[in-house]
Amino acid sequence: MDKLSDFIPHGYLTKLLNFWIVVSLSANFASTLHDLILQWELKFLELRAVRLILKGPFFYSSSTTCPCEMNQQQTSSCSKQDPSPLSMNDFWVEVEHIKQTQDSDGEENNCSEPSTPEEGEAEEDWLQDTGLSPLIGNQTTEEENVILLTTLTRTQTMAVQKRLDSYSRSLRKRTKHSARDVRDVFDKTKTRISDCLTDGNGIFKSAPPTVNGKTSKSSNSLDKVSETLNTFYTDVAYSEQAAVGLNIENRMVWQPETLPNIEIQKGRLGVTRVSDLSPLDMKQVPALALIEVTALFDILDLELKRNKTPKCKATENKLFGVMLNNLLEYDQKRFPHTPTPIPLILQEIMKCLEKKGLDVQGILRIPGSQTRIKSLKQCLEQRFYDGLFGWDDVNPHDASGLLKLFLRELPTPLLTAEYLPAFTAVQKITDLKQRIQALNLLTLVLPEPNRQTLKALLGFLRKVASHEKSNLMSLWNISTIIAPNLFLYRGNNSKNPEGGEKLQAEGVAGVVMTMVHYQDLLWTVPTFLVSQVRKLNENSSKRYGFGDRRIRNFLRKIHTDKEKNEKNHTEASKHVKVGCSLFLKETLHVELNEGLKAKDVLQQFRKQVTQHLWQWVNSAALMKCNGSFEFPNLDLYEVGGNISERCLDPNTYLVDLQNVNPTGEWVIKPRPPVSHIS
Repeated sequence: MDKLSDFIPHGYLTKLLNFWIVVSLSANFASTLHDLILQWELKFLELRAVRLILKGPFFYSSSTTCPCEMNQQQTSSCSKQDPSPLSMNDFWVEVEHIKQTQDSDGEENNCSEPSTPEEGEAEEDWLQDTGLSPLIGNQTTEEENVILLTTLTRTQTMAVQKRLDSYSRSLRKRTKHSARDVRDVFDKTKTRISDCLTDGNGIFKSAPPTVNGKTSKSSNSLDKVSETLNTFYTDVAYSEQAAVGLNIENRMVWQPETLPNIEIQKGRLGVTRVSDLSPLDMKQVPALALIEVTALFDILDLELKRNKTPKCKATENKLFGVMLNNLLEYDQKRFPHTPTPIPLILQEIMKCLEKKGLDVQGILRIPGSQTRIKSLKQCLEQRFYDGLFGWDDVNPHDASGLLKLFLRELPTPLLTAEYLPAFTAVQKITDLKQRIQALNLLTLVLPEPNRQTLKALLGFLRKVASHEKSNLMSLWNISTIIAPNLFLYRGNNSKNPEGGEKLQAEGVAGVVMTMVHYQDLLWTVPTFLVSQVRKLNENSSKRYGFGDRRIRNFLRKIHTDKEKNEKNHTEASKHVKVGCSLFLKETLHVELNEGLKAKDVLQQFRKQVTQHLWQWVNSAALMKCNGSFEFPNLDLYEVGGNISERCLDPNTYLVDLQNVNPTGEWVIKPRPPVSHIS
């Protein structure tokens, strides 16, 4: 096989045999034999790719060409679906095409290769990113980040302690003198974190599992999590669910052939999306999510590897090969009145594909003309921001080539060089719900530009999959093609030390498939994380030094105080005021009861406005020609108290919300505009 791959060009072999078949045989038999030859050639290409991977870096050197590039006849053949529903042929053809594109491009990557942190350095970086770096320092000054410790669950505390112990061991190895033990952070007592958070019997007193923002008093709430098979629970920390062995009897093993529908559980506090929280509150979520995903990986016996962030050089390009942050800054400067969460160039490419590419057979699979794509790239760099570039004449396959080129040429991958190994490791999680949980947390850890761009991309891929009958692109086909463009990027020339590249390829394709199919669950901020954010906000004014024994007293009293607060606010006020100054001259009075939801308040507001139309409505409502009024999209928000601002789910029970946030206010206001892509 090695000799053949060195001397026989694949495209030439296909051409020769196609010519002989068409001349010599009948149409039906010729078609059958042609398909067999094409399958043999794709299998030949896959084996050749694996052989070259084993010899060196994943992006290998080659002088042969991809069969899909040879001519229009072979392009039409590549647009056919493979007879095997889970074939990896598309993956290896895409890898070969990526290599050829990079070889012909001749451009060097502007970023250094990602490297693995040294022993102890990974733990130090982890503590830094989670806001717990003072634990390994000599600080005796007051640090508000210590409050984070009071919000941790049992499994999260174990994850923090594990990193502290690992850092302490590595520090002793690197230093000849006796290193300061991490347990010294609690001064003379030298108490471990777990000692501060447990009672004498070893029972954890720090932030036990919460349900709808309230502390769970028994294990009944945990037992309920396993009752429904197709329900995704976010009230209890994912790591706690895994630690107590929930869903063992009702486990849903991940199988790409059958992806069941999974709906998120709507508790009495409703569902919180990423877009529902204010930037100030969302700023605290990544650190909490990182601690939780680390705890989950520990429970599942997986290693959470993180690469160092590579250093990137400045580039003269304006669109391709530019950091996402810089792209958004360019967009903002050129169009200051049209803020967008994702780069404008990516929006326009996907808009072009949505307009005339969703029904094209083999879209994303068939590569466009490399000559045209290179020319389009140059024209976009020169004319895009001037508004002189026209998309009407762009071939859909060329547009899909631009999309994949944009993803590959990002200086750092869309999933970030730091967390790409963690996303890759998700393929080892066989339980479907736990796989979604891990992806949910990793998505929350991503920087805002990367998360928003990923959301737009996954939304577009779902639209492509919804047109499978016309474009012949199943979700698996799409995943196998997009996976190399997300997980194999310029600068990632590291060799897989464990081997098994074919299984690795199938694994990352499965990860992409899971992300596309269950993407709505990825943008959810779990209820237990929202509860931790509330706790951080409640204690933000309390600062304690790591060497101060007041921290120990505070940690022991925190749950006693919480129980007192819950007792004081058990009986909610029967009437509350809802602010709506944008529409009404006075506040809206609402009578609370057990069944009152946020959507009921909005309905009452619209009814009251309609009754007192001429007195209370201002220009915020739009009058129709028939005399009726059309209101903008309105939502009910909770503002202040233990949350900065949160848009309420329409099904939020307001009595429960008042118990969780008794000092917060409720305000009705228009929903902020959302980009057409997201």
